[in-house]
Amino acid sequence: MRKIAVAMAKGGVGKTTTAVNLAHDLAMQGQRVLLVDCDTQDQVAKFLGVTPAYGLYEFITGRNAKGESILKKQAIHPARENLWILAGGINLVELKNWLGEQPRERRHALLSKSLVPKDNTLDFLIFDCAPGWDILSVNILMAVEEVLCPVALQAPAIEGLKTFFSYLISAQKLNGRLCLQYVLPTLFDTRTRQSAELYRKLKRLFTKQICHPIRYNVRLSEAPAGGRTIFEFDRRASGAQDYHKLTRRLIDDGVRSQQVPRFF
Repeated sequence: MRKIAVAMAKGGVGKTTTAVNLAHDLAMQGQRVLLVDCDTQDQVAKFLGVTPAYGLYEFITGRNAKGESILKKQAIHPARENLWILAGGINLVELKNWLGEQPRERRHALLSKSLVPKDNTLDFLIFDCAPGWDILSVNILMAVEEVLCPVALQAPAIEGLKTFFSYLISAQKLNGRLCLQYVLPTLFDTRTRQSAELYRKLKRLFTKQICHPIRYNVRLSEAPAGGRTIFEFDRRASGAQDYHKLTRRLIDDGVRSQQVPRFF
């Protein structure tokens, strides 16, 4: 099972759009995916047009807002074929408080221990992370091995990338397996010089991690209003084409990593 955090220090760069469309396309390719919403805005469920009764808070604590015990499987909501979600929402504020009350030696590893399915029943565990740095963010980076960082091709987002690097360096001291695996340029406007220049800069800095850019596409912003991914809303849109290239890269990378090395 591959564990990936879709994360960036700055908001408005397409994290949820990326997490949702990537997760759905992986599911459509036959991969079994659990998408975890780690933001109080609860955008993942809205983007997918579903209304889970419970979410990440209930899954981790084992109780609902009334303090009643629930089973973990009650919090995992089927969103599409091969795709399940753990919803976010305002209860994540209470989850952060709950995490802070746990013994220091346990608090940073609770997600990694809780979100391990039995019998290899998942192929991908994807976290849609909130911007910023708090105890939940640290828990997520302890639970994953790969980071996919969306970077809007705008000057403020490049500055946000520098801030995010400081977060990663701190997290890597606690999780030596953590690596920045993918840098995904988003909001690539082919009509502007700035987009092209920033894309070239990212390609120079991240020769291995850089992904095919996600072009600016109004259809990507229209799709969530109807609770649909871009693949359900308009498969011919440039946004669908670009996210499918990202999906293929992740799948191909996974195949390559499992191949037995040849010495002859």
